[in-house]
Amino acid sequence: MRDLKLPQERHPEKAHRPDNAQPRKPDWIRVKAPTSAGYHKTRKIMRDHNLATVCEEAGCPNVGECWSQGHATMMIMGEICTRGCTFCNVATGRPDALDVFEPGRVADAVKKLGLSHVVITSVDRDDLTDGGAEHFAQTIRAIRRQSPDTMIEILTPDFLKCTPDVLEAVVAAKPDVFNHNLETVPGLYPEVRPGARYFHSLRLLQRVKELDPAMFTKSGIMVGLGEDRQSVLQVMDDMRAADVDFLTIGQYLQPTAKHHRVDRFVTPDEFASYEKAAWGKGFLMVSATPLTRSSYHAGDDFAQLRSARSAKIGR
Repeated sequence: MRDLKLPQERHPEKAHRPDNAQPRKPDWIRVKAPTSAGYHKTRKIMRDHNLATVCEEAGCPNVGECWSQGHATMMIMGEICTRGCTFCNVATGRPDALDVFEPGRVADAVKKLGLSHVVITSVDRDDLTDGGAEHFAQTIRAIRRQSPDTMIEILTPDFLKCTPDVLEAVVAAKPDVFNHNLETVPGLYPEVRPGARYFHSLRLLQRVKELDPAMFTKSGIMVGLGEDRQSVLQVMDDMRAADVDFLTIGQYLQPTAKHHRVDRFVTPDEFASYEKAAWGKGFLMVSATPLTRSSYHAGDDFAQLRSARSAKIGR
């Protein structure tokens, strides 16, 4: 079992930051603590296979619901990120060497959970020449061998410090959905995502489509960080210009007082308005709610994904 650390121990690199008051959550954000048998079964499988999940590392509010249904987003390449994004609850530091046996353990867990749809994500690994691209590819292939009918969605880092060809290894492994989150509007990148570049991330998604036009691409942003409506709509337009198929929009929740402040809680009506706008811009699948996260209800969207594939072939 992983050690539970206090915020100041988990994020020593953020200790110098001033405290940001954490506002009280509105009723529409509140979720129940995880207690179900399904939650504990999923947790045990993760522990038995020594796997990290973004559900825990990022403090996702939906962990109880998802794990009770046997859904989990597995985080490969360790629990320590080389970036220090101010919104993120994953620890920053010097990562350990890659575990060559991890792809096999992920595939075993996917099979034991009987997943029809799995999401594989990772920390940023700027310390690796290929950013971990080959490790992603090996994980995809391992899952395919054990669970050939499982739909595989990957949520990758931006491979910012790598040569452009590393992306080819990931795309060649044929995930069903290639997801890379823009996270926020470009004007907030310097303070929210300082180690990343907005147009590089956008170009990454566009390049996936150039390498494999049949592959679904997906991206997401958080709101409540200080953006305005027009900038959100512009991000939607940028995504569609890059031929991104699926969009997620969720409320930013501040993990600790040392993280970026919550500017405001966006109302459910505003989320509904964003969803309507996104459908109008041509996205094939949209999820925009306060509790939406990149992989939230991804398995439940399986039928929609099949329909979207049919629509894509027909267009």
